[in-house]
Amino acid sequence: MKRIGVIGGSGLYQLEGLKEIEKVSLDTPYGAPSDQFLVSELNGKEVVFLPRHGKNHQVNPSSINYRANIYGMKKLGVERIISVSACGSLKEEYKPLDFIIPTQFVDRTNQARKYTFFDEGITAHIGFAHPVCKNLAEVLKQAAEKSKITTHYGGTYINMEGPQFSTLAESNLYRSWGMDIIGMTNMTEARLAREAEICYISLASITDYDCWHPNHETVTLDEILANLKKNVANSKTLLKEFISLVDNNQSCSCQQALASAIVTREEFISQETKNKLGIIINKYIK
Repeated sequence: MKRIGVIGGSGLYQLEGLKEIEKVSLDTPYGAPSDQFLVSELNGKEVVFLPRHGKNHQVNPSSINYRANIYGMKKLGVERIISVSACGSLKEEYKPLDFIIPTQFVDRTNQARKYTFFDEGITAHIGFAHPVCKNLAEVLKQAAEKSKITTHYGGTYINMEGPQFSTLAESNLYRSWGMDIIGMTNMTEARLAREAEICYISLASITDYDCWHPNHETVTLDEILANLKKNVANSKTLLKEFISLVDNNQSCSCQQALASAIVTREEFISQETKNKLGIIINKYIK
C-alpha cells in the first residue's frame, strides 16, 4: 500500500484519532532514525508518523539523522511526506499562531548535517528549482481552506543551523534578503526526500517574530513553546484534513527525480553502493 509520511516537529509527538497498526524500529545504512515509526490508518489510508526530535525531544536540529529518517520512510513504502515544524516569522503580516506553506527554501546550514545520499561511490544531481511538491502544496492549501485555519500560501523558508536562535544582525540580514520565515530543519529533509523520489511538503507553525521585532527581541523559549502548544491542535486538524484529501494514485514528477540525475556509469558503481542505495536507485541501477 502507498503510504503517507508525517514528520512531527517541536510539540507534535503523536497523532490521536488514528488506528494504530504497528510500531516499527529499524536500522538503516546511515544509522538509527530519530525514533520508532508509528504506522497507523486513517480513512483507509496508511500513515507513517515519526517525531523528528524523538518522542522526548532529545535530538537537536543539527544532530538529527536526516538520512536515516528519510531512508526509513522510503523503506516503509512512503511516497508522500508532510513535515510539520515550528518557525519564526520575518515579516509583520505573518503573525504568531498563523501557519504558512513555504514553497521555497534557502540553506544556511553546514556539514554538521548530511544532506545527500549520493556522497560515496555514486554521483547524482537532482533538479531542485522547486523544492516542494506542487501537487501536495495545492492539497495542503485546500485542507487549510476547508479547516478555516489562518494559513498563508507560498513564501521562502530560510534554514539556519541552530540549535541557537539568530543574532539580531542575522535576523535583519535575512529580512533584507526578502526571507519570510526561519527554521532549523526543513531544507535538509526536502533535499533528501527529492533524492529518494518522495513528494515533500512543509506545514510551518509560526511561534514568534524572531528577534528582529521590537516585541520579540528578548523572546523566551517559554513564550515560543506556549505558542507552539496552542498551534498543535490546529496542526493536527490540518494534518487529518490533508490526509483525507491526498490522492495516493496521482502521478508526480517528484517520483521520477532520479530519472536523468545519476551521472556515474553503472559499471563503475560498486555492489556495496548498489546494496546500500537499493531502495532508492533500483528503478535505474540494478
